[in-house]
Amino acid sequence: MITKNDRNAVRKKRHARVRTKISGTAARPRLNVYRSNKHIYAQLIDDVNAVTIASASTMDKGFELESKADVEAAAKIGETIAKKAGEKGVKSVVFDRGGYLFHGRVKALADAARENGLEF
Repeated sequence: MITKNDRNAVRKKRHARVRTKISGTAARPRLNVYRSNKHIYAQLIDDVNAVTIASASTMDKGFELESKADVEAAAKIGETIAKKAGEKGVKSVVFDRGGYLFHGRVKALADAARENGLEF
């Protein structure tokens, strides 16, 4: 039986492997996604300068949805991060799914970000 800790360790290992291949720049930052059982988080990161350009999560003030851990909440975060990126002048990003499968909440966030102007 695989425990929760084992699954997270496998995810972290997968994420580390992927991170050797992708990196964000000021012109094309990395859109990183982290999901927990209760919340979902997204960050635009410039790895060259080690700076977070923008972030959005279901823990932010003003997040009005009742459920913060479903596909609808993830889509709302994707929309929010795309709008914040637009305000900062970012149009294109590198998508970093954080070692998660591109499915469910992660896919909903990515699709909503694309619909609201981000290219990746």
